[in-house]
Amino acid sequence: MSLEQQAKPALRTQLRRQRQALAPAFRSQAAAAAAALASGLPGWDTAQHVAFYWPADGEFDPLPLAAACRPRCTLYLPVLAGENRLLFRRWDADTTFDVNLFGIPEPESDNPDRAAAGLDIIFLPLVGWQRDGYRLGMGGGYYDRTLAGQEAPLKVGLGFNCQELEGMAAEPWDVALDYVLTETTLHRCAGSGVA
Repeated sequence: MSLEQQAKPALRTQLRRQRQALAPAFRSQAAAAAAALASGLPGWDTAQHVAFYWPADGEFDPLPLAAACRPRCTLYLPVLAGENRLLFRRWDADTTFDVNLFGIPEPESDNPDRAAAGLDIIFLPLVGWQRDGYRLGMGGGYYDRTLAGQEAPLKVGLGFNCQELEGMAAEPWDVALDYVLTETTLHRCAGSGVA
């Protein structure tokens, strides 16, 4: 294990504390701002299948963005699947939820699943992010395994400006983000093949 790999747990702890300390009013304003900024994403107006996540542990709240999307799109939430991968299950306004082993709500199993490749846009949670598209997650690798080798969907990280990193090298298995959406800006990640 490299020194950088050993440092990641401490960095995760620091960044998680930082985002948890953000004031509720700031979080609410950030979520509303992101909902407005998302219109700059390529394919935003024509997207039909969009995945979000249920916020936990102080993550950037995608629920206002999902509410803005709901009238024109079919929405999905991640569900833990075998081999530490994710499926995306339809999330309707009247969906009932189960709770997964991490305590995060997931749509019940009677809702249809969709593979990641069948989504137009996926919004991902993150602990830290870089402008090159590197995403520091919680360390489980669920999104990286699920999205490995896939061009689609458009991968958009949701995070606060205070979570931006510099100089962290990506691991060979890391799947790069195409964009990062923060409370102030939509960043197109360097190296993204998306215009």
